[in-house]
Amino acid sequence: MGADAVDRSGHAGAGGTGGGGSVTVRRGVPAGAEPRAAALYWEAFGRKLGPALNPPDKAVPFIAAHLDPGRAVCALLDGELVGLAGYQLDGRSLTGGSAAAVLRAYGRVRGLPRLLLLALFERRPAPGQLVMDGIAVDARMRGRGVGSLLLQEVAALAAEAGCREIRLDVIDTNPRARALYERRGFTAVRTERTPYLRRLLGFGAVTTMRRTLGTGGAA
Repeated sequence: MGADAVDRSGHAGAGGTGGGGSVTVRRGVPAGAEPRAAALYWEAFGRKLGPALNPPDKAVPFIAAHLDPGRAVCALLDGELVGLAGYQLDGRSLTGGSAAAVLRAYGRVRGLPRLLLLALFERRPAPGQLVMDGIAVDARMRGRGVGSLLLQEVAALAAEAGCREIRLDVIDTNPRARALYERRGFTAVRTERTPYLRRLLGFGAVTTMRRTLGTGGAA
């Protein structure tokens, strides 16, 4: 499952990474970069996924082993993966792992309650939708436009696939991400409040946001 041959140069600055070039956005996780992609994903979402996949030294390899490289848009700086946006489309998503895989990794006794927690995060696209599977950006590159570049490419990809809209969820403890999505044309359509999960998962509400794709696709 290699990347599509679509690479684009962005304008995000190198900042504190030590690189001197511009960020390149490409479709697909580069071969061999799955561990790095999993580490970035865990850095961004480990607090939320921790109760289901902890400890980290087991969670990150599990995520890496079950990534679908063809369901991500990636940002690279001097060949290093510095950001990625996962998505669901045509029955495939960036992150995965069957129930059997979870039970093999964590054992039946500890694995069963983890499956129940993972089920809370399941989101299925409606017809004509691309569902985002999260954006993860290296901490050294945040605030430098990488997230916007990734969203721009996801929108282009969705339009090419014939999707009418992009859907995503954002938690109440991540206002920075919500602000990014609003700047990129997403609007909130529903908020599900789950205060009973705050102590367990670290958040108490999830807002669904949507962006309609115009006839121009990524516009």
